[in-house]
Amino acid sequence: MSDVVSYEVVGRTAVVTIRRADRMNALDEAVIQGLRSAWRRLEAGDEFSAILCAEGDRAFSVGADIKSPPAEMWQGVPGIGVQLSKPVIADVQGYCIGGAYILVQMCDFAVAADNTVFKYPEAQVGFTGGLIAGCAARIPQKIAMEFMLLGQDLSAERAYEVGMVNRVVPLGEQMDAAFEYAKILEVSAPLVVSTIKRFVDQTIPKSPAEAAALARDHLLGVRDSEDGAEGRAAFREKRPPRFRGV
Repeated sequence: MSDVVSYEVVGRTAVVTIRRADRMNALDEAVIQGLRSAWRRLEAGDEFSAILCAEGDRAFSVGADIKSPPAEMWQGVPGIGVQLSKPVIADVQGYCIGGAYILVQMCDFAVAADNTVFKYPEAQVGFTGGLIAGCAARIPQKIAMEFMLLGQDLSAERAYEVGMVNRVVPLGEQMDAAFEYAKILEVSAPLVVSTIKRFVDQTIPKSPAEAAALARDHLLGVRDSEDGAEGRAAFREKRPPRFRGV
C-alpha cells in the first residue's frame, strides 16, 4: 500500500485507512491511487469485506485537497474505480465533505460517530464532479436536493433519519460497530452475499458521471491489458498479434 492508505487484515476483514490526519485526510492523487490499490487487493484476496476508515477524530475527510487535487477522483471510489463483489463498510467521524461523502455513499454500509457532519458545498463554490448525483438514487429525492444544492451541514442524527447511514454511535465506538457488520459477513455465504450485492448494485440507477466513470474503467482495463500491449506492439512491428485474452 502507500504511505497515506494502509491495508490491514483482521480475521477475514480488511481495514482500509486513510492516513492524512495532518491534512484532515484530504484526498490527493496518492490517496486516490492508494484506495484504488486497496480495492483491487480486496477483490483479489480472501477477505470477505472491508472497513473504510480514516485517522483522527476531526475529519473522515474534507474532500479533495485543494492544493493538490486528484486527477480522477472516481478511480478511488469503491464500486466505480474498481468493481467489487465484496461489501465495504464506511466508518465515519468528524467532517465528511464533498468527494469524501461520495466515498461513503458508494459503500454498502455506513456507521457514523455522533460528531459526524456531512456537507456538499459544491453549488456554493462553483464546482461539481457529477458523481454526487448518485445520492438521489440512495436517499429520498427532496433530501438529496436539499443536501446537494444548499451546501448546509447535515448531522449524523439527520443522516440516520434520512437513510444516509445505518447507525450512529458515540465517537470512538464506530469501529466496533463496523466490525459487528463485518463479523456477520464473515460467517455468511460469500456467493450469496456477492450475488445480492450485485443485484442491488444493478438495481440502483447510475448517474451520468457514474456511468461514464464505469465505462472509462472498463476501457482502461482493455488498454492496460496484456492483449492491449500485444496489439500495439504487433501494429508497430507489422506482424499478426498473438492475443491471450488477458
